[in-house]
Amino acid sequence: MIRVLLAEDQGMMRGALALLLGMETDIEVVAQVAAGDDIVHTALTSRPDVALLDIELPGRSGLDAAADLREECPDCRVLILTTFGRPGYLRRAMDAGAAGFLVKDGPVEELAEAIRAVLRGEVVVDPALAAAALGAGPNPLTAREADVLRASVDGATVADISAALHLSESTVRNYLSAAIGKTGTRNRMEAVRVARREGWL
Repeated sequence: MIRVLLAEDQGMMRGALALLLGMETDIEVVAQVAAGDDIVHTALTSRPDVALLDIELPGRSGLDAAADLREECPDCRVLILTTFGRPGYLRRAMDAGAAGFLVKDGPVEELAEAIRAVLRGEVVVDPALAAAALGAGPNPLTAREADVLRASVDGATVADISAALHLSESTVRNYLSAAIGKTGTRNRMEAVRVARREGWL
């Protein structure tokens, strides 16, 4: 049996996926979590072969959790399953060690086969998303520029961001200015919007 950990914050979607995957004769959903912060701990106790992760989760994102799993549970293969088929997300998922990336609108048979494939050591990527990623180019933001943009999402002031990230206010302004320039936008809220749309945050 292929042991699967399922991380999905929407209860109905999580239940439906668990039910559908449980109908496969060779797949068993051994754990379910609703928050990114619970993924690694649950994986360490349930020892899944494959972790099926959503990206947008409370706490740590599925992309961050994928990187954590690579360190903490190297034998567990990660398959990202998301509503958001963005080229930047695909690149980040692959950089984090994910073995697959699929969007949620595909048939469950395709998902089950993808689980089997990543366990065999194959890489599985939604074909349309792979093509889009090839044409999208790399993420222009540095890690620190992305951190500063993330910290400014809820309208935080420069002083708030400075305190949260332990940076000087002038350094925060420099990072924000660089991020605005690289995203071709007029202010940080537009920069956040563009970076999210591209999957860079």
